[in-house]
Amino acid sequence: MKKVYGSAAEALDGVTQDGMLIAAGGFGLCGIPELLIDALVASGVKDLTVASNNAGVDGFGLGKLLETKQIKKMMSSYVGENAEFMRQYLSGELELEFNPQGTLAERMRAGGCGIPGFYTKTGVGTVIAEGKEHKEFGGETYILEEGIFADLSIVKAWKADDTGNLVFRKTARNFNPPAAMCGRICIAEVEEIVPRGALDPDKIHLPGIYVHRIVQGDHEKRIEQRTVRKREDA
Repeated sequence: MKKVYGSAAEALDGVTQDGMLIAAGGFGLCGIPELLIDALVASGVKDLTVASNNAGVDGFGLGKLLETKQIKKMMSSYVGENAEFMRQYLSGELELEFNPQGTLAERMRAGGCGIPGFYTKTGVGTVIAEGKEHKEFGGETYILEEGIFADLSIVKAWKADDTGNLVFRKTARNFNPPAAMCGRICIAEVEEIVPRGALDPDKIHLPGIYVHRIVQGDHEKRIEQRTVRKREDA
């Protein structure tokens, strides 16, 4: 089965459609699938629901899809750092389903494992719990959360082999593995594709069974909030 494609646009060909649910890896600007996001912008696909921790920043990452009004709904944990995200939400232009961060990650992982729902204490007694089933276990109250089953997953990894085995680099792993797992089709963009057998089996973070298409490319790796210290001789 061919998994390696020549570009992000080629990897998305025949996969995208209006109104689809996309799970996107990354955290802020760390480990985001920036090439695939750019290709989605160029494709013109619209009315998207995107499950991602946040929506990047203005003008970069998922923020680009917000600017072009291609996203109809976000399923996220964090709205900060993106003025357009906040503006669209507060003006009623964008639907938003808030998720506690760990709950969002587990909803993705659950979908990837074929688990339709799970109970968690997180959110009990808050607006997060409104309209959800409550159940007691051991005298504690839990709420039912549904697994996420995405039409498409887009993720970013450090290395891959041609079978789709992925290795992520340090904190860039973040939401990428659970996001990759929950997509009916998963496309991974990577910095390097290595020969089959070159990856240590004990150090593979996501097995290739979850990955359907791979594209290699160059990445900007923009820093979301650059913090520097003053020179000692200044």
